[in-house]
Amino acid sequence: MTDVVLPCRDEAAALPGLLARMPDGYRPIVVDNGSTDGSADVARAWGAEVVSVTEPGYGAAVHAGVVAADPADGVVCVMDADGSFDPAQLPRVAGPVLAGQAHLGTGRRRPVVQGAWPWHARAANTVLALRLRRTSGLPVHDIGPIRAVRRDDLLALGLRDRRFGYPLELLIAAGRAGWRVVEVDVDYHPRAAGTRSKVTGTILGTVRAVRDMSAVLAR
Repeated sequence: MTDVVLPCRDEAAALPGLLARMPDGYRPIVVDNGSTDGSADVARAWGAEVVSVTEPGYGAAVHAGVVAADPADGVVCVMDADGSFDPAQLPRVAGPVLAGQAHLGTGRRRPVVQGAWPWHARAANTVLALRLRRTSGLPVHDIGPIRAVRRDDLLALGLRDRRFGYPLELLIAAGRAGWRVVEVDVDYHPRAAGTRSKVTGTILGTVRAVRDMSAVLAR
């Protein structure tokens, strides 16, 4: 069984479709990070384990989910809970890690329709990924919110960021640790109707994410 951490804040509208498409052998852990729309109740109704975390921030939610994952399972995946990714593609990301070919599998977003990835978020991601490639040598083009890694390896990195800088800190730490990182293409869909992005939905949200990630790069 592979645990799938789904950081979640007000994603009740997306969860039914997302959880219904979870592939066999993948167990969802919905990490409720202050939702006010009943996301936790929806997740439980669809059979997901629910973890509540009071500390705000994407990194705080991911860390809580990873800690809650079953150590015996070994590999843990992380994926946004907004419906923008297809859970059926999780084996594509986790496959290299499960096969021992990589320490970390990450997804490179490929929008399936125009507008799925707003221009301001895509531009910011491109710049950050370029800086990361130059400084770390990692062959990645996306600071993507879908990844797979062995739970114990991830916790051993001692990541500290609890905000939007968490994914970038992970990649930087992976590069410094000499990890093999494999990036695979994944479909990127518009968010589920009735949900709103905390990052890519607004230019201000993107600016905040870039600020957090830039602080990580400056360490």
